[in-house]
Amino acid sequence: MTNARSMETSPLLVLASASPRRQALLAQIGITPDRVDPADLDETPHPRELPRPYALRLAIDKARLVAARTPEAALVIGADTVVAVGRRILPKAEDRATARRCLNLLSGRRHHVLTAVAVEPSAAWTAGRAATRVVESHVTFSRLTDYQIEALLDAGDWEGKAGGYALQGHAAAFIRQIGGSASGVIGLPLFETAQLLRGQKGAWVR
Repeated sequence: MTNARSMETSPLLVLASASPRRQALLAQIGITPDRVDPADLDETPHPRELPRPYALRLAIDKARLVAARTPEAALVIGADTVVAVGRRILPKAEDRATARRCLNLLSGRRHHVLTAVAVEPSAAWTAGRAATRVVESHVTFSRLTDYQIEALLDAGDWEGKAGGYALQGHAAAFIRQIGGSASGVIGLPLFETAQLLRGQKGAWVR
């Protein structure tokens, strides 16, 4: 699949995320954003906010914030990934203790991963239209021993990851089953993102 966008006829494509995983996933389908502009929002869930609306809210807010500060004709992609056990939203692991708590909770259990994608045109691109998708997948871990959890923590690829693990990292050795979108679990569901881009006049994806 190749990037069919023409710089003479189409707006810029802006990714509202500094995530190298999302950039790599876009590159997998032949898309390189013209600009990476992280939104840097407060991602604290609202009281009693459920996982699906939380992921969608953040994706939309990220795309809208960056679109509002982009003066050129542009389409902005915002995304957010949420790991949930039932109605409980697991945090992004910023320290080892948080990652350990997440892995202990996920051990031997099935959980859900929701990734929301939003596209938002800047004010200068009147032909664009806002659109969203939410993709829900499920992931089942084998039961982890204390030793295995410590080994995963030592590997370090949990840092900054929702739920304290990365599908593309060492945790893959303990994931028994995945249902849904593997790329969505990593951070950007490629089929749905491509569909959103095909629906725009910019034609970034054939």
